[in-house]
Amino acid sequence: MTTPPTPLPQTAPAGHGAPGAAYPTYTSPIPVVQTHLGHALASEWTKIRSVRSTMWTLGVFLLLVVGIGLLTGSLLTGADLSGQNALSLGFFGILLGTMCIVTLGVLTTASEYGTGMVRTTMTACPSRGRILAAKSIVFFGLAFVVSAGAATFVAVAQVSMLKGDGVRSPDAAEWLKATVGVGLFVALLGLLSLLVGSLVRHSAGAITTMIGVVLAPLVVALFMGARQLEDLRQVLIEYSVPNQLSVLYDNSLTDTGPSGWDPLWIMVVVTAVVYAGAQALLEKRDV
Repeated sequence: MTTPPTPLPQTAPAGHGAPGAAYPTYTSPIPVVQTHLGHALASEWTKIRSVRSTMWTLGVFLLLVVGIGLLTGSLLTGADLSGQNALSLGFFGILLGTMCIVTLGVLTTASEYGTGMVRTTMTACPSRGRILAAKSIVFFGLAFVVSAGAATFVAVAQVSMLKGDGVRSPDAAEWLKATVGVGLFVALLGLLSLLVGSLVRHSAGAITTMIGVVLAPLVVALFMGARQLEDLRQVLIEYSVPNQLSVLYDNSLTDTGPSGWDPLWIMVVVTAVVYAGAQALLEKRDV
């Protein structure tokens, strides 16, 4: 009869306890940090300052605002501007410059959907509300600093250039609206574009939509010659973006409608409503 082999003694694997005992839990040497809004802000700031579109759009914005502002001041030097407000001359450059801010706002969100980068962003930060908030804060801060800085530089330059041509000295309220007020309005318009980019998820479509929002009401109103449409024509002119900007420069296109700081509050309400809609759809839609 064959003798059965003697069983070999069991030995526990290195680093573990006795046979049958539960293995100890693994502890990663990499520290685990609870993420928060600050991390999302840092991520969005890195993205917005590292892409070429930011430098190009802001560069063209400064070129338009400062270039047209200085050109306008130089062309009017020596003209009779008795009693006029030199700050209102900054309107022309700012109006054209808003197209750059609108474009940058759209690209901040819509371009990520075009490249598919949004999937990486959502994986790194599953909180979609935090992502939208971080994008909005970073973009709004950047747009405000650049636009308010450019508007202030142009305002100071134009007042200095035309000081001897009879222009009146602006008061503190006029200075505040033509610099900080204009900067806030342009930044809010850019933020609205960012939200539209999040809703449309297509760069060309969102940019076209925002250009229509900015220019279409005034252009359509100019071709409304029928007397029956006079009331609608008046409303379109009063609440068009160009007229809202001109109100902040105390140079409204009409004698009625928004005045003072009204354009800023209107833009705040519109942006808040669109933000709520973009947030709701972002939570429901796939990426």
